[in-house]
Amino acid sequence: MASSSDPSMETAAPHAAVTAERKLNPDLQEQLPKPYLARALAAVDPSHPQGTPGHDARGLSVLQQHAAFFDRNGDGIIYPWETFQGLQAIGCGFPVSFTLAIVINLALSYPTQPGWMPSLLLSVHVKNLHKAKHGSDSETFDTEGRFDPSKFDAIFSKYGRTQPNALTKDELNTMLKANRNMYDFIGWGASSLEWKLLYSVAKDKDGLLQRDAIRGVFDGSLFERLQDSKKSS
Repeated sequence: MASSSDPSMETAAPHAAVTAERKLNPDLQEQLPKPYLARALAAVDPSHPQGTPGHDARGLSVLQQHAAFFDRNGDGIIYPWETFQGLQAIGCGFPVSFTLAIVINLALSYPTQPGWMPSLLLSVHVKNLHKAKHGSDSETFDTEGRFDPSKFDAIFSKYGRTQPNALTKDELNTMLKANRNMYDFIGWGASSLEWKLLYSVAKDKDGLLQRDAIRGVFDGSLFERLQDSKKSS
């Protein structure tokens, strides 16, 4: 919290307890250049000011990079069978992969179509992925698919109580509830599905979802690491 000598810089209001409970990082400006500037090509934080080392953005927005792992043939279109293959590659079992492939493509297909006609094959067009962004999320992705470092950092400053750079299962559930927009039932469900799936495949041996795993899911580099780990094991 900022010095009381400058009230305009305070991040907690005395009569709004939630602002003191969900803290912000007042030093982020010193830890990362221009943390308020949403990045189009790299998922950055103080430990990774240039983004993920060795991760090729290929000119894609960070949101597009997040989904590109599931574009198994690299043609810019993701079909349900590709989503299924990608989910299996990161360690999901057959029933989960099969069900989620249908659910995910069913939800994302129509908003990303280049025209008004729906796709009978439930194709998802990566170039239009920003049109499928849902509410009740962390807002780390802006509406154009850029990565907002300040919103990403707030995930941990607000909810990382056990460890400053990780989330427990309970802290994750607290965040999901806190991010809910009123009557946004689709957003509630989508956020819960995404984060709980992430927790199931990326939590560490202590049951913590580490900051770097979460950052890696935003630019898709986590999926590549999980795939490589599964292959090697």
